[in-house]
Amino acid sequence: MDKIIDFINVNREKYVDELKTLLAIPSISALPEHVSDVKRCAEWCADEMRRIGLQNVRLIPTPGNPVVYGDWLGAQGAPTILFYGHYDVQPVDPLNLWHSPPFEATVRDGEIYARGAADDKGQVFMHMKAVQAHLTQQGRLPVNMKFILEGEEEVGSANLDDFIRAHKTELKSDVAVISDSPMFERGVPSICYGLRGLVYFQIDLRGSSTDLHSGSFGGAVANPAFVLAQMIAQLKDRGGRVRIPGFYDDVRAIEEVEREAWARLPFNEKKYRKDFGIPKVFGETGYSTLERTWARPTLEINGLLSGFTGEGAKTVLPAVAMAKISMRLVPNQDPVKIADLFEAYVREIAPKTVQLKITRMQGGKAWMTSFDNRFVQAASRAIEKGFGRAPVFTREGGSIPVVSTFQDELGVPSVLFGVGLPDENAHAPNEKLDLSNFHNGIIASAILYDEMARTTST
Repeated sequence: MDKIIDFINVNREKYVDELKTLLAIPSISALPEHVSDVKRCAEWCADEMRRIGLQNVRLIPTPGNPVVYGDWLGAQGAPTILFYGHYDVQPVDPLNLWHSPPFEATVRDGEIYARGAADDKGQVFMHMKAVQAHLTQQGRLPVNMKFILEGEEEVGSANLDDFIRAHKTELKSDVAVISDSPMFERGVPSICYGLRGLVYFQIDLRGSSTDLHSGSFGGAVANPAFVLAQMIAQLKDRGGRVRIPGFYDDVRAIEEVEREAWARLPFNEKKYRKDFGIPKVFGETGYSTLERTWARPTLEINGLLSGFTGEGAKTVLPAVAMAKISMRLVPNQDPVKIADLFEAYVREIAPKTVQLKITRMQGGKAWMTSFDNRFVQAASRAIEKGFGRAPVFTREGGSIPVVSTFQDELGVPSVLFGVGLPDENAHAPNEKLDLSNFHNGIIASAILYDEMARTTST
């Protein structure tokens, strides 16, 4: 491994320059005006895969954006890694809060700022460079590898499950590796062994055919904005507990060994509040902050829209009101069941004075793996060698639905091998990636392939 690590160290600055080129492509999958940019980014990734030595590289069409596929299958008898990442990014709004242009990657204080830097282009590129180091210095990889990069992760991966089902034979592997998650905190590398699931809705209320004068009609016509506020207030109690009947029926309890392990992690609640400008933490009564975000289900309002929101005053009674609502789920909760329960409850609490429309938008199962499986342990050794410190084992409050799909459809475990940081602003202005983590992540990824080649079935 010495030659490979030396090669990575020598090319450190070159990798940053190459990453800047990838980050310059505004591959925003949520906005129709960027369709050509998303395609251009897919083509760039395919070209890079060919350049570093991957084989059978191609863009595979889906009803949406293409999947980029490439492989190297010359390690007979060795395990096969299926690497998953995504090349699409979030929108950049509000643009005025960015300190530098979101698609002109800028390095400040050892961090690279750009949309997609951490989520997920930087972490995808990290593995490309690790593969390149092996192939350049050794002429081969110690394991077989299959890459799939999708272009719709940030809009719910609507076509990914069907793609995986349609290509089961081609994607056959021993383990999936995903780098799309954060470390526990700066200087504390981690391996994530659990993710929350997701259910997402949009609620639309209409109270009249058009906006009305609040003086002429106020008191005679239901105000959808007010009705929506009343409905939202009935979704959770003052202790943070969701009020939907049956919501908690299947929740998997936190094991005592987990609770004890998390209590030993270097989590500073005072620093947590300061870092994110939180006056006081809030959540379900009876649980710590880590327990709430990693292992308890939640319901949150992601967006509200109604009435006049410009400067000054306009005495309007709005015709419509809208809310976007997400629920994060934990192991044993079924997204379809929770969605059905939510929809039934919303219909029950909606008054007859408004027209109600409910739209299901996204969904995905929660996921957990055993952190003593051989591939997770191989990743632990690789991280310790790459970062100089053994990783801690964590769960994550976010969702990566494809992890459950890999488990259900391909029968493979997943290793979440992320090098982001909790304050990386992944979906916010000034997204960034720590370049030291990026560099150490390339080394750790290169070591990971070697460590996984050494694993044997148990």
